[in-house]
Amino acid sequence: MKISLKQKNLKDGRISLYIEFYKGSSTDLNGKRVHLRDFEYLKMYLSKEPKNIKEKKDNKETLELAENILAIRKSEYIQGKFDLKNTTKAKRTFLNYFAEKTEEKQEQDSSNNYGNWFSTLQHLKKIIPQNTIFDEVDEDLIKKIRHYFDNVARTKSDLPLSQNSKYSYFNKFKAALRSAFDEGYLSINYASKIKSFEQAESQREYLTFEELQSLAKAECKYDVLKRAFLFSCLSGLRWSDINTLVWNEVRDEGEISKINYRQEKTEGVEYLYISAQARELLGERQDQTDRVFRGLKYGMTYNTEIIRWCNRAGVPKHITFHSARHTNAVLLLENGADIYTVSKRLGHREIRTTAIYAKIVDKKMKEAAEMIPTLQINL
Repeated sequence: MKISLKQKNLKDGRISLYIEFYKGSSTDLNGKRVHLRDFEYLKMYLSKEPKNIKEKKDNKETLELAENILAIRKSEYIQGKFDLKNTTKAKRTFLNYFAEKTEEKQEQDSSNNYGNWFSTLQHLKKIIPQNTIFDEVDEDLIKKIRHYFDNVARTKSDLPLSQNSKYSYFNKFKAALRSAFDEGYLSINYASKIKSFEQAESQREYLTFEELQSLAKAECKYDVLKRAFLFSCLSGLRWSDINTLVWNEVRDEGEISKINYRQEKTEGVEYLYISAQARELLGERQDQTDRVFRGLKYGMTYNTEIIRWCNRAGVPKHITFHSARHTNAVLLLENGADIYTVSKRLGHREIRTTAIYAKIVDKKMKEAAEMIPTLQINL
């Protein structure tokens, strides 16, 4: 493993310091070479252009501290490589560690991913004693937690968890175990030793072209929300990628426009061509570091407005912002795009993820076969 100190330019002009744990590369199911990396964000920052002696001194001291942390991480890796237990980290409480990981998700993504981590933490507080340290984490405890999610855990409405909630929450717990192993809190990778829950096939709500047309004509209280939602329908971009999209990621090359961006969810670099109509929804070009959809935010206000907007348009479906991405996939397949192209446009790592949309289109084709009224035939 290669462990190194990295820097990332932030939009506010600062430089964020983080440690990259490079584990090598492998090939995914599509034959594409992928790099295996983990990151530790130090929450330490440098002034990009120090203006005085004090800022230069602060930069120097911050960088020295980061270098010291890097040296510690390299030492911890060597300890783990030779099965030397880090006794200091083993005394840290698991719930505090999980809470820290949850806070990191909030900084990285304010939508569903953070919400799932937060909900998982609330459940774990019910089954794991507050003072449980990593030294006390073993297979028996992990099996107990799995049993809790499968048989004991309840929703706020006092109903058993759905299959997908079990799948999501337990996977967040396993992700924390995996990170704890990588970071030297655990000497055993328990995440690889216990089976996850099966994921149930979820209902993917989407808009037909006619419904999308009605929505485009209907009034929406927030112009930025309407433009962003319709842009997602036409491009397939996720909420998180639309929310963070800045103008230097929008490339206008003559009559052709494309988005060059790094996916928030997978961190993969993507190049996405967009239609002329999708480009119009972005508006006039602003400063390179400005957000394209300035003022767009995640929260109850905008989520409620989507529902009201659909009501005004006469669309009787429970539509969320993520439904726009589903809409894009279904419309592409209905209009002749092959499943591989759709998969690439959506940034899916596995073709089977996209195949769910193909099943939706196939169902609609079967329904269409029964649309013609029954004939009275005399032979």
